[in-house]
Amino acid sequence: MKIAIASVGKKEDSDVSSRGGRAPYYLIFDEKKTLLDTVSNPFAVGGGGAGTAVAKMLADMDVNVVILGKIGEKMLSSLSEKGIKYHEEDGSVNVVLNNFLKN
Repeated sequence: MKIAIASVGKKEDSDVSSRGGRAPYYLIFDEKKTLLDTVSNPFAVGGGGAGTAVAKMLADMDVNVVILGKIGEKMLSSLSEKGIKYHEEDGSVNVVLNNFLKN
């Protein structure tokens, strides 16, 4: 399983980003809490459609679950179409990841 967490920074102690499509980074973990990749979001700045583009990017990376502060309607629809689950959470990336994996 691959878990993508929207983050305001590149490190595991960074806060979860409240903006899914415009999150500066996505940290990709496996179910063992291993950080697999840190992705700078190329859609963080620019025109519309960021949520849809991020959903496609994450699907192309074989992500199964996305954790973010808040999800927009377009991103929600795109994730659903691709079979990717999501959870809205606040806090630091490492705490949110630990809580998610406990449940």
